Amino acid sequence: MSIDILILIGLTFVPFLELRASIPYGILNTSLHWTSVFLICVAANAVLGPLVYFFLDKAIHIFLRIKLVERLYNSYVLRVQRKIKEPVEKYGEWGLAVFIGVPLPGTGSYSGAIAGYLMGLGYRKFAIANLIGVIIAGVIVTAIMLTSTTAFQLFVKMV
Repeated sequence: MSIDILILIGLTFVPFLELRASIPYGILNTSLHWTSVFLICVAANAVLGPLVYFFLDKAIHIFLRIKLVERLYNSYVLRVQRKIKEPVEKYGEWGLAVFIGVPLPGTGSYSGAIAGYLMGLGYRKFAIANLIGVIIAGVIVTAIMLTSTTAFQLFVKMV
């Protein structure tokens, strides 16, 4: 496995960065073709969401005994609940998929896993919503990167 692939997976697993950082990094800084970058990052992010959901379901109660962790968790939970409550209640897993798929700060697999867990969305429904959302985010970020780098190259050639 090449170092570029490991870096892409590592960047994808960083909270708040996920695909929004790993795809641009892969397209701009590696020798990998953009389709490989897309597939690696989407696959890593698709695995990440269910892992976070599983962790929340099985282990979070142990860590919440620590006051600092509990305060950080509670503030993050309140922020996520405000953002996601209405779409999930109205549209179910499709609302969560769109929430995960919109490549903005505070959205993504980590936030989606927390939101799905807190809203009582089952593991299977969350996994499907996560996969759809990750694909949406991957397509958006990749399209932005490809069009912006192409536009930049056209501008540079003209000068």
